[in-house]
Amino acid sequence: MKNNVNFYLGCAVWSYKDWVGNLYPPKSQARDFLNLYSRRFTTVEGNTTFYAIPAESTIKQWVAQTPQGFKFCPKLHRQITHQGLLTPYISEALSFCARISGLGDRLGTTFIQLPPSYSPEYWLDLTEFLTACSQSGLSLALETRHLDWFKLKHRDRLDSLLTKLNIAKVLLDTRPIYDCPDDPQIDSPRRKPQVPLQPVVLGNIGLIRFISNPDKEYNQFYLERWASQIDDWLSLGKTIYFFVHCPQEVRSPTTAKYFQSILEKRALKSNVPPLPWDRIDPHPTQLSLF
Repeated sequence: MKNNVNFYLGCAVWSYKDWVGNLYPPKSQARDFLNLYSRRFTTVEGNTTFYAIPAESTIKQWVAQTPQGFKFCPKLHRQITHQGLLTPYISEALSFCARISGLGDRLGTTFIQLPPSYSPEYWLDLTEFLTACSQSGLSLALETRHLDWFKLKHRDRLDSLLTKLNIAKVLLDTRPIYDCPDDPQIDSPRRKPQVPLQPVVLGNIGLIRFISNPDKEYNQFYLERWASQIDDWLSLGKTIYFFVHCPQEVRSPTTAKYFQSILEKRALKSNVPPLPWDRIDPHPTQLSLF
């Protein structure tokens, strides 16, 4: 049966113990987290692969623990992307892609995150690296963090390259944690860089990383804007992945579920699939974070 779903919603991780009693039933065990997560959301951002390349046996377990239609969006390992030049690691990148392809139909878009130190001066290095990676046969996306990539000259040049290679663009939205009063609860090592947001989908894939504020009121305006924008993209046949992060990760699932409700109400042009979470009887403490 053809999978016509083109909207996927989730968080950055699935193994988070403080979700027990909220996202997961009380007394849930770590070995069950992925299965429980995949029965609530439709995708997960594979941050775990940024820190460790999974064994083939682990990948098989991930497939076995998740339902058909669920998607992993792994991040390329940091030893490939965060060591300076990229071209010396082309073979490692292709090996990573080959390994992660073991996810089969559970594999969504794999993304390449560049560190803030990687600037447009490395254009030739990036071009060679992305060209090689595009031969992997995987759906790929690129996230840039050096501010010069967002300047018109470099942005247009990069967009042309990504379009040519059929590589998507990661949209990192950190506005909710910056357009707010100073707050110790969001001043943490996990705080994401403040980069301009350019909401453009290149090709057919859009991957959005939404860095939410622990305080709901600072997310509301941006979530509503994203809902309208995503409705437009979905109506054009684009496939959209939307990931919710938070400096206080315990809050991410609730924010994601809340965004689903906004999107369903505002979707005038597209059909938004229901969240699997909606089919589960709520736990007593669920949705009580705000």
